[in-house]
Amino acid sequence: MQEEKSDHLVPVDNLRWKVDLALLPFDTTEDIKPLEKIIGQKRGVEAFRFGMGINKPGYNIFVTGVPHTGRLSTVKKLLEEISKKKGGVPEDLCYVNNFKNTEAPILIQLKAGLGRVFKKEIHGFVEALKRDVPQLFESQDYLNRKKEIMEEYEKKGKEFFKNLDKKVREQGFSLVDIQVGQVRRPGIMPLIDGNPVDIDEVESMVEKGRFPKDEFEKIKAKYSELKKDIDQIFLELRDMQKGLQENVEKMDHLMFKQMANETASPIRKKFKGEKVSNYLDEMIEDMTNNLQIFTQQSQQALTGLPFMIAQGDSFSPYEVNLLVDNENQEGPPVIIESYPTYKNLFGSIEKVVDRSGVWRTDFTKIKAGSFLKANGGYLVLNLLDAIMEPGVWQSLKRSLKTEKMEIQTYDPFYLFTTSGLKPEPVKVEIKVAIISDAYLYHLLYFYDDDVKKIFKVRADFDTSMNNNEESMMQFAEFIKMKKDEDKLRPFDKKAVAALIEHAVRMTERKEKISIRFPVITDLLREADYWASQDNKTIVEEEHVDRAIKDKIFRSNMVEEHIQEMIDRGTLMIDVDGEAVGQVNGLAVYNLGDYMFGMPSRITASTSIGRSGIINIEREADLSGNTHNKGILILSGYLRKKYAQDKPLTISASVAFEQSYSGVDGDSASSTEIYALLSSISGVPLKQNIAVTGSVNQNGEVQAIGGVNQKIEGFYDCCRKIGFNNSQGVMIPQSNVRDLMLRKDVVKAVEEGKFHIYAVKTIDEGIEIMTGKEAGKIKLDGSYPKGTINYLVSERLAELAQKLKKFGEEEGKEEKKAAKGKKGGSRKK
Repeated sequence: MQEEKSDHLVPVDNLRWKVDLALLPFDTTEDIKPLEKIIGQKRGVEAFRFGMGINKPGYNIFVTGVPHTGRLSTVKKLLEEISKKKGGVPEDLCYVNNFKNTEAPILIQLKAGLGRVFKKEIHGFVEALKRDVPQLFESQDYLNRKKEIMEEYEKKGKEFFKNLDKKVREQGFSLVDIQVGQVRRPGIMPLIDGNPVDIDEVESMVEKGRFPKDEFEKIKAKYSELKKDIDQIFLELRDMQKGLQENVEKMDHLMFKQMANETASPIRKKFKGEKVSNYLDEMIEDMTNNLQIFTQQSQQALTGLPFMIAQGDSFSPYEVNLLVDNENQEGPPVIIESYPTYKNLFGSIEKVVDRSGVWRTDFTKIKAGSFLKANGGYLVLNLLDAIMEPGVWQSLKRSLKTEKMEIQTYDPFYLFTTSGLKPEPVKVEIKVAIISDAYLYHLLYFYDDDVKKIFKVRADFDTSMNNNEESMMQFAEFIKMKKDEDKLRPFDKKAVAALIEHAVRMTERKEKISIRFPVITDLLREADYWASQDNKTIVEEEHVDRAIKDKIFRSNMVEEHIQEMIDRGTLMIDVDGEAVGQVNGLAVYNLGDYMFGMPSRITASTSIGRSGIINIEREADLSGNTHNKGILILSGYLRKKYAQDKPLTISASVAFEQSYSGVDGDSASSTEIYALLSSISGVPLKQNIAVTGSVNQNGEVQAIGGVNQKIEGFYDCCRKIGFNNSQGVMIPQSNVRDLMLRKDVVKAVEEGKFHIYAVKTIDEGIEIMTGKEAGKIKLDGSYPKGTINYLVSERLAELAQKLKKFGEEEGKEEKKAAKGKKGGSRKK
């Protein structure tokens, strides 16, 4: 048995993969070039390039993968590369006033860089008019023209009044000016003794007898006739004055338009296009109808108010709102929106309070978001951030489906706004990359039909790459790249090897190297820190080891507290001796930033009965689905191996002792079988060997996760309690290729203080745990006498017989009791 046991020992060389330093042809990272390409993500990179390269609707990209795999940095690097190759800068976007419908601003698209020029030219045009128009209306030419019109009006007016005055005097009246409010109009008064007297005064004189009544009646009749003539003449004068005003306005409009068109002529030549031309025409027409703005004083800002007040600048309708300025772009824009609120992503229409306290807005308050700024280029978002913000996900889908963007404000106080805008929509040509984990992607893919239509490409990022000579050199080049970017110290060959070995350990597979580069980058910085503390100019292996060890120390307080409870006997773990129905299982604790293994006592008790195997964790609602499945598989194994010639009549319970939280996973199913076989057979199990491994119904021991942490957890426990040179861990054979143990564990195995066993089947494992042969089944279905399987089979047969006998005796007692009851009834 000792030889067979030694056959299952894992050689020291298989406990930890080491970098062959000969494969690293440099002394320090200063001797190599920095990494220039993306490594380890062939599938994701090719899918991303495909999605960005195909210029068809809906080919936006979902970038999936676990965190800390460098998804964002990789996407950014790819997009910058694609943007440079593609070339071409998208147009500038401007909003201008719609003078016919101010609530529907007009969009003007100009070649990149011309938006700013256009805005400057329009501003200069308006400023020139503000300066020149007042001078125009004060010029001699204008005054002469206006004088001619006024003189003609005055001439006609004088002729009217001359003829009227003659007629009035002939009738004995005098023509006077009468003030009615702010208006002066002609009136008549009768001449009494050569002096004009108001008609009301004459009537008063008649009443007092100071003026003849009959003569007053004649004067009164003449007054009525003349008043009608004067009123008619006044109406004619007013119409003539109105005509005069119209002629003056017509002259003003003609002269202004001539000046404005001459001033705007350079703009028309520079910005040829129907939209710009129509805009200038409508703007000049609007100015023509509002010439008073060039002469009125600007309003003074009100002070002392607690919020912003709209001042109503008369010239603000003639501004240009440069929404997107691509003057400084060298290619299609690449925008990474790290805070995708509705406003940041889709822009807004800002509002101000006017003098009456009402919220108002106009086209100059339209602001662009990153979606429009990325138009013609690429936009990168984090899915979780986007779907958490109100309105963002629906608006994003709508814009991508319609290929149009309409700027509106996501405003919960919309009802309080008395003026709203509906800007002209912008046609968008944009590629969107959404960064997400696989779980959220699948949720949306199955429950949101739009995802299939607008995100047709998935770029799935891996966490590791193949472990070969090329990959190791690329990893070293990555270290060089980060060293240059962060201005770190050079890393020597052994330090690089230590980092590669740590990256292999992170994957839990010797044939893979982790490409979770953000984690690796943090380790580089921390190793550089420890080198600085030692006043070293080069980062060495000991600094990398210190960084790894110190990072663990910052997170392993829980691990130490559990170990303290084991040391003081609060958690009962035996690392020596033997016990029936008791075995040391191994569990992994995942704290998020740190994962460690610890032993856990598993016990089994058996008795006669038909209850089968009772999972105590399940009965206490502490068992996960995978652990429940492992117990059911365990039952299947027992039935197949031992219940082919007899019923499996047993009641057994399995428990994780001193476990007060949930248990999940099937990695303890082989451990539980060993405890059951020991309990049934009565053969004790060695407590100096901890066990891990799942099992199938055929008794084959299957691989599990966290094998390194589990081994190290039991190793630390034995080290604290004390080595006896026989302790060790038994793992599945298929996990040997995953071993990447700590250096101190490897050293202990090399010195014979600790041992690692690897088994393929339950039979191999039970032999190591008991020191007895398992026993192979013979042709007659029995097992060799004295073997574990023989003892188990015999014990199960014995239990079956006892249960049968007990059942028969119980049946006889029941019949006897029933017969006695029947006889007593007859006698009665």
